[in-house]
Amino acid sequence: MATFEPGHLHIERHALNDKDVSYNICIDYQVVQDPKEGKGMQFTMHGSIQGKELEEKFYLPKDQAYNFASNVTKIAEKYGIPKALSSIGSIHKHYDAMFEDVRVQLNMKSGDPVKPEHLE
Repeated sequence: MATFEPGHLHIERHALNDKDVSYNICIDYQVVQDPKEGKGMQFTMHGSIQGKELEEKFYLPKDQAYNFASNVTKIAEKYGIPKALSSIGSIHKHYDAMFEDVRVQLNMKSGDPVKPEHLE
């Protein structure tokens, strides 16, 4: 199950058997101004995976904010979601809505410049 509203994505999954994984994760995000990088998005991922509490924050500058799913996947895997289950495929429409909201909040447009140092 997943639900989305601007600034918040909630993903919940209940294990179907003893080899499956349960999680209840929220991703909250907001526009912030970083003194060094400028305008960007602050993400807070919190909840639980297999009963283990998690709370991780990460900042992405404007030109990298579209790549939030990569950070979310890495954090999920760090807390125990197997790579085979960490795919966003089952909630793709919710990630699409979140991506669009991030784009709108940061006023991102196709063709906006990317800082070369962010590509390293």
